[in-house]
Amino acid sequence: MTKSPLASFLILGLLALSGTFLILYATPQGMSLFDDSIAYIAGARSILAGEGYREAWLASNQPVTHFPPGFSTILAVIGLSGLDPLRGTRFVNALIFGANVFMFGLIGWRMTKSKAVGFLLALLLLLNGQLFRVHTTAMSEPLYIFLTLAAFLAFSQYFASEEKNSIKFLMLASILTAFAYLTRYAGLALLATFLVSLFILHPTWKKRLTSTGIFLGGFIPFALAWSIRNRLLADNATNRTFVFHPITTENIQLGITNFAAFAFPVEGWRRELAQIPNLFNLFLAVVFIILLTWLLRHGLKKFVKPEAETPEILSFISALYIFGYLASILSSMTFFDASTKFQLRIVAPMYVSLLVLLVYFGFWLWRRNSLSRFVFYASRITFFAIAIYAYASSTLYFAETLTQLRKGGQGYASFQWFDSEAMKYLNELPDDVRIYSNETAPVYLYTDRPGYVLPDLVDPVTGLPRGRFEEGVAALQAEVLAGRAVLALFDVGSQDEEVQSVYQILADGLYLAFNKQGDQIYTAFP
Repeated sequence: MTKSPLASFLILGLLALSGTFLILYATPQGMSLFDDSIAYIAGARSILAGEGYREAWLASNQPVTHFPPGFSTILAVIGLSGLDPLRGTRFVNALIFGANVFMFGLIGWRMTKSKAVGFLLALLLLLNGQLFRVHTTAMSEPLYIFLTLAAFLAFSQYFASEEKNSIKFLMLASILTAFAYLTRYAGLALLATFLVSLFILHPTWKKRLTSTGIFLGGFIPFALAWSIRNRLLADNATNRTFVFHPITTENIQLGITNFAAFAFPVEGWRRELAQIPNLFNLFLAVVFIILLTWLLRHGLKKFVKPEAETPEILSFISALYIFGYLASILSSMTFFDASTKFQLRIVAPMYVSLLVLLVYFGFWLWRRNSLSRFVFYASRITFFAIAIYAYASSTLYFAETLTQLRKGGQGYASFQWFDSEAMKYLNELPDDVRIYSNETAPVYLYTDRPGYVLPDLVDPVTGLPRGRFEEGVAALQAEVLAGRAVLALFDVGSQDEEVQSVYQILADGLYLAFNKQGDQIYTAFP
């Protein structure tokens, strides 16, 4: 393996360029698009238009508070070149994926003092199909992961630097954490991770309190400025309401299913393993117990005995971050946002830390010295088995993912929406006709006009009844019957019975002017 730092940086650079190229290669028709994607893109367009960060995809056009401004701001900056944010997401995420591959290599290198391990960790991210898919979606997660990795590196450098130079790296880590928070509110988990680490890893209370004050001094101004803006413009800080709504069994099962797909990415293998009752549940529990035991062993030892050896920083904060991030999303689901699910993009930041720890523990096995030759060889064999499985399964699933993505757009970028006859019908409507729809995001995307949300019985964020449902229905129907609006319902047949019953109430007494491909459009009677 090369001994030259420059050559090592060049190798990591080539891996990063490969990542950027692969994202562009996998998305010839653009990024995958979902509801939040349209929100970020519309928000960026609103910023470019000089109107501020607003809900341009909705007719209400209120200031955005539900989504932090980080990703939309980056898209708006790219848009200054004349590139529309819809197209800009492809190049932004491609560059971010390359940068994340590069930083993964730096983390592996710094964590183990081995350049070879750095290359292996970078390659593992490059070939990971789940995280690759996250980077091909127009969402804020890739940028959030980038800022998280950068903050990790800055925080580790803080402990590695001399006293007179360390403060600037602590400030850098705090500012990066603030930017992560302004990209996703889950950045609070990153803040908690660093604050807890400062208390555990520093030997004296004076140092703990001083470093905590410095860190908060870098974080608070950015977070406070965003909160004040929201209060002034929208009378709320983050568009979250404290309401208790327990996590559903279906949501928990979704999380276990997604974790199984990450740990066992090849579907055929996973299908065979799924025949063993509760295997994935047990595997997930074992992983978390091992991580928690390791974390408590090193953390408590350092906190109780400050003179004890400091644990390796990057692996320690990666493990701590997994539990901090999990606690963050569990609390969000339980108390603030019932619509949040254990989707791939939501749990992706934990997968990043899990990959880091997988390589760290694998390196520990490889370097494990023991008086027992059996333990020595068993460790080496275990290392090779883990490495072969990780790269073989990742490569197989990555190839499958790349092929699937190349076939066409995903989500709202798919042919189902691109060639939608219902969208063509809506595009032919006069400009002053309002469009009420269950899919306001693609309506905005394909008709270039804001959509109107439907009256609903339950607020998906709080899980509570909305109230005034009948008044909303009456107002909608009056608008449609007067010829000032249409009711556009997409993919009606795939909805559950409760949702379809709401649709029937909304459409009662209206004229069905369009009914194709599972989509229905209601207008005034001709």
